[in-house]
Amino acid sequence: MSDAVQLKKQITLFQGVAIIVGIIIGSGIFVSPVGILMHSKSIGLSMIMWAICGVFNTLCALCYAELGASMPQSGGEYIYIQRAFGDYLSFVVLWINFVLICPVGIAALSLIASLYILQPIFPDCPVPHMAERFIAICLVWLLIAINSRNVKWATRVQVVITASKLVALALIIIIGMVYLGKGDRESFEDTFEDSEYSAGAIALSFYSGFWAYSGWSYLNFLTEELVNPNRNLPLAIMISMITVICVYLVTNIAYLAVLSPSQMLQSTAVAVTFAEHTMGVMQWLMPILIAISVCGTMNGTALSMSRLFFIGAKNNHMPMFMSMIQYKFLTPATSLFIILVLVLCFQSSNDIWFLIEMEGFGFATVLTLVFAGQVYLRYKEPNLPRPIKVPIALPAILGLVSFALVLLTFYQKFIESMLALGLVGVGTLLYIIGNQWTNKPASIQSKITFVNIFFQKLFLVVPQESEKDLNWD
Repeated sequence: MSDAVQLKKQITLFQGVAIIVGIIIGSGIFVSPVGILMHSKSIGLSMIMWAICGVFNTLCALCYAELGASMPQSGGEYIYIQRAFGDYLSFVVLWINFVLICPVGIAALSLIASLYILQPIFPDCPVPHMAERFIAICLVWLLIAINSRNVKWATRVQVVITASKLVALALIIIIGMVYLGKGDRESFEDTFEDSEYSAGAIALSFYSGFWAYSGWSYLNFLTEELVNPNRNLPLAIMISMITVICVYLVTNIAYLAVLSPSQMLQSTAVAVTFAEHTMGVMQWLMPILIAISVCGTMNGTALSMSRLFFIGAKNNHMPMFMSMIQYKFLTPATSLFIILVLVLCFQSSNDIWFLIEMEGFGFATVLTLVFAGQVYLRYKEPNLPRPIKVPIALPAILGLVSFALVLLTFYQKFIESMLALGLVGVGTLLYIIGNQWTNKPASIQSKITFVNIFFQKLFLVVPQESEKDLNWD
């Protein structure tokens, strides 16, 4: 059994914490932590909103911990919604992740990382577009190659990247505390002056913070590879979220010890502006550390999402070749390759930020379905073993808040939301053709078989050897 072709339990508690922290602390805290401040209009209210957003995301993560412990298969929310609502809605979740959340996110992050890698080389002029695109492509190729070669390599890379970004944050925090000690506290006088308490402003502030904390769910996609998941999954989530909340709050205080609120709002990259004011000739270091931080989010996303598509293919929701494992390296190489292709397509888009706004609609929709499914499962399967069990009111309330975010997205970004619904419609058509149309003509079936065999030979992948069947139908 030790030589069986299957995903191995290689991810420890420490590596799990590194994956979550590495994904959450990405470009947000370094590049654009001004969203909450911009909408709340005051330092005091913005700090409260940072804390509220952190607590909300921690509660969401606890609900995911219950689901992950009771259904310890890789695949995360896809598996949970399949168990609760059946085949079609689980496919919708898979499709949203496949066409929006995963490739758009990695493509945008790769371009951001490339921009900050090249910024010290072109300090007084715009970064050439071709150079930015070339570095972005190289970064994605490298991270996909690492994930395809060895899971331990990918998690070790994540640990190193997480350590690098925490060093960068520590540098910001230490400098900020030194400035505070010197008496630079003008930003903290009358902290609630001009606060904006309207429902719209609070909602927009919440939405900005919600994005900044995103990523806590990704470890649930790797449950099968997590050592002792019933213990380590909730521990990893709690340790990670508490760490991130504390780091975010203290980092914002450090920023404000050096920069005024108006300087923060005028900055496109607060950490770089911070370095320009405090680090002198070493200010070039901050863009590099930002790039490393963003690469951590990219790496964690590729590591986690490839497992989601792998599990979806096992349930006939993706092409069969995506459900196979590289026989030598024991990684879902074909799923990673498809991610690479999609990311390269989105990297060529001239309006990547427009697509990212569509991503927010998709994620809020997924959360609404997950929490609704969690409540429904309490009645549908009351005897399902739940090593971790949260009060049923918790997912019910979180589901209502997530649904409110969906409605808010429709109100604020109607065109993007309609486009996202259009993509779901395309996915529904493909679901009917690929999954429900069982009596396909021999000519079509032979072409599908040819494609599966081609990828199997190209990547030397084989079906997983496991007694587990993830299809409950």
